[in-house]
Amino acid sequence: MTGLVPPHGGKLKPLKLEGKPLKEAVATASSLKKWMVTTRERDDLIMMGIGAFSPLSGFHNQADWKGVCDQMTMADGTFWPIPITLSVSRQFADSLKTGETIALIDPERQELMGTLTVEDKYVIDKAHECKQVFLTTDKDHPGVAKVMEQEEVNLGGAVQVFSEGEYPEKFKGLYATPVECRALFEERGWRKIAALQLRNPMHRSHEYLAKIALEVSDGVFIHQLIGALKPGDIPAEVRVRCIDVLVEKYFPAGRAIQKGYPLEMRYAGPREALLHACFRQNYGASHLIVGRDHAGVGNYYGPFDAQKIFEQIPEGALAIQPLNIDWTFYCHKCEGMASVKTCPHGQEDRLLLSGTMLRKMLSEGGEVPPQFSRPEVLAILREYYQGLDKTEKVEIKLHRAATGGA
Repeated sequence: MTGLVPPHGGKLKPLKLEGKPLKEAVATASSLKKWMVTTRERDDLIMMGIGAFSPLSGFHNQADWKGVCDQMTMADGTFWPIPITLSVSRQFADSLKTGETIALIDPERQELMGTLTVEDKYVIDKAHECKQVFLTTDKDHPGVAKVMEQEEVNLGGAVQVFSEGEYPEKFKGLYATPVECRALFEERGWRKIAALQLRNPMHRSHEYLAKIALEVSDGVFIHQLIGALKPGDIPAEVRVRCIDVLVEKYFPAGRAIQKGYPLEMRYAGPREALLHACFRQNYGASHLIVGRDHAGVGNYYGPFDAQKIFEQIPEGALAIQPLNIDWTFYCHKCEGMASVKTCPHGQEDRLLLSGTMLRKMLSEGGEVPPQFSRPEVLAILREYYQGLDKTEKVEIKLHRAATGGA
């Protein structure tokens, strides 16, 4: 019997075919109608394929969509915080019959990714979904913009997954499935595992969060997003180098594992924190570190709304637990990292640290206080920003201005 937290829904449900069933399904798919999915839909499909979105069996039908939007539960009562949907044009939807199977194609590599068997076709109130999930209909919010740009009709139904795309090869050694991570935790004898969500290089606040978690767990699972981000965010390859050097030089050996997962950020703040908890539970984590502005963007959410939402879900909805940590900063009087709960000094003694602030200073060529990040990490980031051309730097500044500095 494993001592790890159980997967969401009780057991992992990977939907990726292997061996002879895969070969037969691929051959059959060649004669099916084909639809080019978005990169977000492709990554959601991969997450279902590797079991990270267990217990989902496919893209949400209309009843699931409504239940998830309004009550964070699917039609069968399963807790789920964000709709996982696939949209197509009205013309393509009209050409399909219920029960028909279509082939799903990667928009970037033109690769056959899997199939969907149509259970239903439905039109959604996009503004309603945005209001429920993102708490705003402002199109400057990157998650809202993606929903509003969706095609007119959603298709719900079970999927079969054929491929994990370029992720296994492009991020060899970093990319890992829930089955692989659970096996790694078992091998190390870990039971209490704290997952740290990352889409930025680890600055000192991230490091502090991880080390607080190490005090009360067997190990910390640094789990960073390797799907697409918004303009101005730092590429995964750069973040990996930063985290590798930090773990090597500033963490005890064998107490931190860095892995990546194939998903796009939705920037849904509190709701996305719950989604992170769902799939981190599938990966084997018992706790999710939830700090300031988890999965947020701009000023759309309060700094600790993502912690509060865990108190609002039904008891037993998730086995994974939040590890809530207060606002962290460097205190000049304490001469070290601290939080509101541990530091008695005033604002004038505190240096607030954030990925947004660090990106701004580096992209503009400004001086970065040494308290912001370790020197080895700053060296990697300076090299990256110095390599950007002027056009890229202007685009970063324009995007930051449009999104309130996010």
